[in-house]
Amino acid sequence: MSQETALQVKNLRVSYMTGDQQVKAVDDVSFSLYPGERLGIVGESGSGKTTLAMALMRLHKPPAYIMGGEAILDGRDILSLGRDQMRQTRWSKLSLIPQGSMNSLNPVIKIKHQMADAIEAHERGWTRGQIAKHIGELLGRVGLPDSVAEMYPHELSGGMKQRVCIALAIILEPSVIIADEPTSALDVVVQRVVMQTLNDVQEQLNAAMIIIGHDMGLMAQSADRLAVMYAGKMVEVSPIASFFKDPQHPYSKLLISSLPSPEEKRELAGIPGSQPSLLDLPSGCAFHPRCPLVVERCTGEIPLLRDFSGDRRAACHLVEEQSS
Repeated sequence: MSQETALQVKNLRVSYMTGDQQVKAVDDVSFSLYPGERLGIVGESGSGKTTLAMALMRLHKPPAYIMGGEAILDGRDILSLGRDQMRQTRWSKLSLIPQGSMNSLNPVIKIKHQMADAIEAHERGWTRGQIAKHIGELLGRVGLPDSVAEMYPHELSGGMKQRVCIALAIILEPSVIIADEPTSALDVVVQRVVMQTLNDVQEQLNAAMIIIGHDMGLMAQSADRLAVMYAGKMVEVSPIASFFKDPQHPYSKLLISSLPSPEEKRELAGIPGSQPSLLDLPSGCAFHPRCPLVVERCTGEIPLLRDFSGDRRAACHLVEEQSS
């Protein structure tokens, strides 16, 4: 894998302002993404995954504000670009497959016009014939017939709509694709088809991809590396095989132990308690009230996301002590 990064995120902080309080939804998150790589980001609802995606796309709206950090794409910090520069960057360099395709397509506009709008916003010199040909090629790439271009969203099934969203995301061949829960609200068979389509398209472009979701089974099949988020922070980043074989953070271990396994008979263990409110985080490690391995240091000191064992990182005092 090339060590030249497709996207480098450094110390990103995003907060929601509620009255005079600052809710840290993404708290000092850093990671690298490489060309052709698939990075999965998992965590419970409210852990900051979608806020992270929206901030990188600069599609967040008040009361969400980027409080600091950088996101280097193509040698430029996209968090400091002006509005017009960012509009040109979206879709051409960085694109989003939004959560819930059912709601992301305009219900009263034909698919071909929605796709043409994205092209015309960036490519001024294209003729109608060129645009129509490109739309047909894109629909073919995601396994849809040309006739879909003439249809309205309500005439398509959920899986077809999701594939239209994939076609929209690759319309200008971006180098980074963010897929926010790309298979939510789809049945299991259609999920597999959609993920295979997404993976095929990403490989053709050699684009880097961030896949956000809850489904650990889907991540195991699709991602190269996995990042786990908890209460706005990344708590573990690991190659996918190492993660499932030997998870390091106690939260990661509990996530895996809650999955059914065809290989062994065992009781499924849930994770006790629930994620804390971002308005009232516990002191020290945010996971410590739910952690079965908690020690005194955990209650007073926030662990940093540190490197250990080469290409793995974890934010846990116990991992830090074992690796030192």
